[in-house]
Amino acid sequence: MGKPSHAIESPSLSLLALEPRAFLELGAYLLSAPLLNFIPEGDGHPVLVLPGFATADWYTIPMRQLLSKRGYQCYGWQLGLNLGYSRELDARMRARLEDIYHKHGAKVSLIGYSLGGIYARELARWRPQMVRLVVTLGSPFSAEGFKLTNLSRLYELFSGKRFDDMDAKLTRHLNKPPPVPSTAIFSKTDGIAPSECCVEPQAPFTENIQVPGSHCGLMHNPLALWTVADRLAQPAENWQPFERSSWLKSLLYPEPCEAEEASLSAAPSRN
Repeated sequence: MGKPSHAIESPSLSLLALEPRAFLELGAYLLSAPLLNFIPEGDGHPVLVLPGFATADWYTIPMRQLLSKRGYQCYGWQLGLNLGYSRELDARMRARLEDIYHKHGAKVSLIGYSLGGIYARELARWRPQMVRLVVTLGSPFSAEGFKLTNLSRLYELFSGKRFDDMDAKLTRHLNKPPPVPSTAIFSKTDGIAPSECCVEPQAPFTENIQVPGSHCGLMHNPLALWTVADRLAQPAENWQPFERSSWLKSLLYPEPCEAEEASLSAAPSRN
């Protein structure tokens, strides 16, 4: 996963100060709306989008609207403001996943932003037979990653929990990939979470995709949205890693970083 764990640091204050560029990314999203109409049509399968810390379903509206227009049955979590993990919240998320799964009789794709991505991975671990794939955006996958975010003190304040006392039920599996195909979207210029903690470990069905931008703008970053749609459009039983073979993808996406190359080397070869 890049640097050894002892070398990982919180994002710099300069990167944190650049987080307001999320508003520019929102403008880019609005300007790119005509281009986003060219992303692949969906097959109608259900998608559940989980918000990050201190956000709610209103924050995921751009992504859910786009995916709904492309044919997916897209749902918010409907659990209010995300103020941190609790056993009660865990039970309600499980019930939400089960409801959507039984309503459609089809596996659900899970998209999670920041802390919501950690929830998504744990839901997939709990009921892999109900989950088609997981896509995370700026989600730190380790207890260390949690501590190193620039929102860690706010998390402890709102959740009423210290990181060192965080529920072992949530933290014991964080470094292990979920048992379903999993894509981690991250930014090297994330001002909230260390990018080194937002990538999946090497495994046959994991991948890491870098996009330029802020942490707060990932849910409406045009490249992140395009990537999510690209991942969802794959056939259910034929997951393949993201590739940059087209001229447009090679132009828009940075070359694979070390973490991405490790994941790609472990991915199944194309037929």
